[in-house]
Amino acid sequence: MDATRTIVETVGKLRQRRTAPLVLELDLTEGLSEGPPADPVSALLSMRKTRLAEVLSGLRRARKDPRVTALIVRIGGNPLGLGTVQELRTAVVKLRAAGKRTVAFAETFGEFGAGTVPYYLASAFERVYLQPSGDVGLTGVALEQRFLRDALAKAGVEYQIGQRHEYKTAANTFTQNHMTDAHRESAGRIAESVTEQIVAGVAEGRGLDPERVRELIDQGPFIGSEAVEAGLVDELKYRDEVYAETVDDGAHLLYVSRYAKSALSGRLPHPGAATVALVHGSGMIRLGRSGRSPLGGGGAMGSDTICAALRSARRDEKVKAIVFRVDSPGGSYVASDAIWREVVLARRAGKPVIVSMGDVAASGGYFVSMAADVIVAQPGTLTGSIGVFGGKPVVGELLGKLGVVTESVAEGANAGMFSPSTAFSDDQWDRVNAWLDRIYDDFVGKVAQGRDLTKERAHELARGRVWTGADARAAGLADELGGLEDALSLARRRAGLPDDTPVRTYPRMHPLERLRPPESSEDKSAALARVRLEAWGPLARMAGQLGLPAYGPLVLPGHWTIR
Repeated sequence: MDATRTIVETVGKLRQRRTAPLVLELDLTEGLSEGPPADPVSALLSMRKTRLAEVLSGLRRARKDPRVTALIVRIGGNPLGLGTVQELRTAVVKLRAAGKRTVAFAETFGEFGAGTVPYYLASAFERVYLQPSGDVGLTGVALEQRFLRDALAKAGVEYQIGQRHEYKTAANTFTQNHMTDAHRESAGRIAESVTEQIVAGVAEGRGLDPERVRELIDQGPFIGSEAVEAGLVDELKYRDEVYAETVDDGAHLLYVSRYAKSALSGRLPHPGAATVALVHGSGMIRLGRSGRSPLGGGGAMGSDTICAALRSARRDEKVKAIVFRVDSPGGSYVASDAIWREVVLARRAGKPVIVSMGDVAASGGYFVSMAADVIVAQPGTLTGSIGVFGGKPVVGELLGKLGVVTESVAEGANAGMFSPSTAFSDDQWDRVNAWLDRIYDDFVGKVAQGRDLTKERAHELARGRVWTGADARAAGLADELGGLEDALSLARRRAGLPDDTPVRTYPRMHPLERLRPPESSEDKSAALARVRLEAWGPLARMAGQLGLPAYGPLVLPGHWTIR
């Protein structure tokens, strides 16, 4: 009888939970994951991170779900990119418009530090709460870069780097001791554009005049009571007080990601139903598989993985459109070109390809995007950087100071060309510049082809310059401003599909397939996750950061982080 009673009580609680009001939660203190993990190491490292796509899907569903009464988001110090923040802000604004309560809570928006972007996210919510001991670090936007040329010269290191063209400034860290005019112009416009976006968003969210927001930015940071007085925060409360005020008796708390997954588990698409393919490409672009070295470092977008995913989606008759989500600062020119080719082939097959840009889609990240039917970017996305640089450090003097003697035996006039022990000869510099010219011409030519521009106009927009998404759209390098959900909706419309057409992430593969060796290159699945102990991984990354070797359209400076 006791067992029967327990079962009955459990069933009753489950039924009550299904009908009880829902308050959704989202904890951003661990950050967000852009896409599915590409390998076991990435899966382990992202276990505590919620996926952005799940959050957007859950909030979209919540708008029409009468059970959902409110959303509580805890905003922490783990930085989110500006593009991601704008994706979340849009989703929150739409949830507010649907009549749901939206509450942002933070222990602090920058504890004795910058908190402009976290606060910008919070300003989209109906209510903003701050822990009484917290602060609001609304201080504006700063882009800072350090120059190492003189310090390296003291150590006996000289960098020989060529670049195309004046705005391709990533290598300036090593070749200059100050900002060039082009560098300062580009960085200044990025800061200006981002500030315009943040001011407009905070003004609209908090019901303030834009000029007043600019005044507040100049007055920041604020202690809690000052933030309340300025209208930036509604009340100072601890977490328990916020939840007591927001969560009604009988309401059930549920994480947004769990809510999104529960919706999907109840309505799996029919095996033969039409779908939209979603291909995620995140991180530095390289030849080979996506993933990361288990010895450290960030993720990478592997050309083998992404090309196979695009091929699989192109050949799948059920896939009627493709959304390619790109979040990358660039990388290998050859790998970028291979991915670009698969985008072209997908379009030739009659399948609309929509690119959704994340926080960054610059250099190689723009290269893989430019052939799409439509490019959708957030206003704060950093994109463009259409250019190339390459060269090497010369460390012979440093080695001499350290007592290191280098001797070599070579056959071929240029066999030691890429050795860091000696400088390029004049003839070798000619080869380097010919290589840079070829890559730049190819890049600009494909921009002109993909964006329907003259080559002269494409060159004007290129020259290595980085643009915000808002400026890129005005210049014709992007088509629409929006996020992933906008790109998916656009893909459905382009393919003539209903609004509720399901989305499949590619490549798809059953876990047991990992145990079966491929029969051919066509059978080789890009989803095969393999941990490789790449002992050279950290050294390769260090070499890339130092500019050696520089394979193709490369890097937006990593220290350009907007906080």
